[in-house]
Amino acid sequence: MKHIVVIGGGIAGLAAAHHVVELRKELSLDSEVTLLEASDRLGGTIATERVGEFLLEAGPDSFITEKPQALMLCQRLGLTPRLVSTISDNQKIYIVRGGKLKPLPEGFFLLAPTRFLPFLKTPLFSWGGKLRMAAELFLPRRRADGDESLGSFVRRRFGDEALERVAQPLVGGIYASDPDRLSLSATMPRFKEMEREHRSVIYAMWAAQRARAGARQAGSGARWSLFVTLANGLEELVGALAQRLPESAVRLRSGAKSLTRNFANTNWEITLENDEVLSADAVILATPAYRAGEILRLTSNDASRELAQLSYASTAIISLAYRSADFPQVPKSFGFVVPVAEKRKIMACTFSSLKYPGRAPADHILLRAFVGGTLQAELYRQNDSAIEIDVRDEIASLLRVTAVPVLSRVWRHPNSMPQYNIGHDERVKKIEGALANFPTLALAGSAYHGVGISDCVRTGEEAAQKVVEQLSKS
Repeated sequence: MKHIVVIGGGIAGLAAAHHVVELRKELSLDSEVTLLEASDRLGGTIATERVGEFLLEAGPDSFITEKPQALMLCQRLGLTPRLVSTISDNQKIYIVRGGKLKPLPEGFFLLAPTRFLPFLKTPLFSWGGKLRMAAELFLPRRRADGDESLGSFVRRRFGDEALERVAQPLVGGIYASDPDRLSLSATMPRFKEMEREHRSVIYAMWAAQRARAGARQAGSGARWSLFVTLANGLEELVGALAQRLPESAVRLRSGAKSLTRNFANTNWEITLENDEVLSADAVILATPAYRAGEILRLTSNDASRELAQLSYASTAIISLAYRSADFPQVPKSFGFVVPVAEKRKIMACTFSSLKYPGRAPADHILLRAFVGGTLQAELYRQNDSAIEIDVRDEIASLLRVTAVPVLSRVWRHPNSMPQYNIGHDERVKKIEGALANFPTLALAGSAYHGVGISDCVRTGEEAAQKVVEQLSKS
């Protein structure tokens, strides 16, 4: 009987443990799996709360379908009928500019425009800024090799206005990071490839848009929207994964303290916080990088040191519910993002009940605001009451909603957002190289090759594949 231990009960650890169960049937491997979680619940930052007819997400509220791993996992779990697409009538995104909400031009994708007329008409940019962005069509490729910051790339290709007014707040909503420290190769590699292959990023995006339009005309349009969720929130996914694990496989309040190799019998020995020692034939570490570094300090000093260098940002999510009548005008939008240059006290705000159905009663609107991140770390350090007051003040200023919310919640996520800073890929290669001599040890989670739920599912399943195949060979 082979014993596989997964350390960490977030979505990556759950996906890893579940895939171990799938693979042992497929490969006829006589094995058992144990999932260790330090807290008293599974799911990590994923948590859903139902308050009357309101459905609140404490962490992520959706996953992307362009990366198929989470979608495929839902299919295998029988959750496909539970999937919910975004409300198509409300897809507009706003940017705060001069204290007002300005619509992001149609066809503007993260860094650059793909449609000419909406770009010309937008008040987001000055005419000088628009000319500078259009000049990207004629700029040469970058000659230098090596990593580059996302901020440097946008500034070099599109100019300062494109970075400050759109790219920084949009990318900040994903990574809660400083674009001048963020690695282009690790976060937006396709833009680097666009420049390398097509020279002009705008031209490359036009070509991709034409290809997608041709696919739609050919009848191969996507079944799902770009982002999807589950009817009763993302904790449905956590619950479905936990139910597929063997009885007694999950151990809560069982944090790991250290991991050592027993070279006499090639087993791993895991020392828990209560000093209990578990033996395992293979281990998957699905904790944050800083915890993985602490656990591996007796196994690989090199890996432990590099893992400790992967930094994190802290964020808070504040849910507020208002009556629809409290809004002077109900926005038909998914929400808005806030450039740091605007000196506001929130990074972004999502209109949850306008983005997905079933999130609030028909006569109410549910909002989710985001505070903190690398560029506004001091705002996260305030107490919950101060954070809520700041958010309500911003909602009053930007949306003209001055009523007292009918419901409010504040959730904190300390050290939850890995920062893919310049050199991130090289550091991850060093970590993986330092652990290359341990084929029955694998890493998973958001710290290495992508921060989204689909990325976490992929890394968890790849880790399971690696260790199960290794045990099958032996």
